[in-house]
Amino acid sequence: MTNQRQTLGKLGEELAARRLAAQGYVVRERNWRCATGELDLVVERDDALIFVEVRTRRGDRFGTPEESITPRKRVKLVSAALTYLSEHAATDRAWRIDVVAIEIGPRGEVVRFNHLENAIES
Repeated sequence: MTNQRQTLGKLGEELAARRLAAQGYVVRERNWRCATGELDLVVERDDALIFVEVRTRRGDRFGTPEESITPRKRVKLVSAALTYLSEHAATDRAWRIDVVAIEIGPRGEVVRFNHLENAIES
């Protein structure tokens, strides 16, 4: 049984995948896992691989979605991205890590969608 947080996370990932695809990104992977962590979305655009961390919140009582990415999470994302590149023989590709921050309103509507390109430095 999934909890509310997991359900909200899945909704955010679906919204992000759809919005990015509509903007010309090609979704290659969803929820790619390795020993060091998980990549919510792996997308491609202009010959670059983009690893996307999706953060979804209902309201800002616990801070913004962007604020929820801890230094430890940043390290895990970079490590997972490097593992992905290695396992897919893509270490020579241009790549970056983006963050998509989504806030969902009380009626389930998207009240904010913020795509931060190159949000996490490698």
